[in-house]
Amino acid sequence: MEGASFSLIGMWDSMTWLGKSVVSVLLILSIWSLTIAAERLWRFQKAKKESLQVALGVTPLLKQHKLAEAITFTKDKRFRHSHLARVLAAGLTEFQYEATQDLPPDFDLVASARRAIERETLMTTAEMKKGLGNLATISTTAPFIGLFGTVIGIINAFRGMAISGSGGLGAVSSGIAEALATTAFGLFVAVPAVWMYNYFLNKVERFQVEMNNSSSQLVDYFIKNEARARVR
Repeated sequence: MEGASFSLIGMWDSMTWLGKSVVSVLLILSIWSLTIAAERLWRFQKAKKESLQVALGVTPLLKQHKLAEAITFTKDKRFRHSHLARVLAAGLTEFQYEATQDLPPDFDLVASARRAIERETLMTTAEMKKGLGNLATISTTAPFIGLFGTVIGIINAFRGMAISGSGGLGAVSSGIAEALATTAFGLFVAVPAVWMYNYFLNKVERFQVEMNNSSSQLVDYFIKNEARARVR
């Protein structure tokens, strides 16, 4: 009977309703964090693959000064997950639109395109960070939820001592088992959440570098294009 009481089912049966509530909350948080991680992993893999295709496809179009074709290419639905496609499309579209308007001579066309790129970069970065705040929250709160379960287990252990009127191991084993189980489960939920948060945050930072590099190259292209137009 004692051996059965220290199995997972045995410990669950011996827990108070508060201890079971703590474990249930931690289980929900674990499923939630894994769901976020799976979705972000899929999203980032798609972004990396599609952005590579965009970089290889848009470069020759810009070298041939095919601005309209480049805009159409970057806005293709095949690249809807690409961070580079969004940033390049924003800059190219703004540059083409402003170039066709009746603007004053002192209007800075390149600066306007740069602002459009910066706005799209901010929005794309915010979208890529979707769910990461939840991972951070889970990683920081799960140990405290487990600690709360630990306190409940210790209280249950003292309660067993009070009921039995003795301080033997049998009187406190159930409560101690509950305390250790909730602590371990809290750490089991928190540690992977921390790893996943740091991993995805590093991925976002790399994507930001890629967007900044592509934006810089696109702005250089606009400057050269504008200078070429003035010479003509």
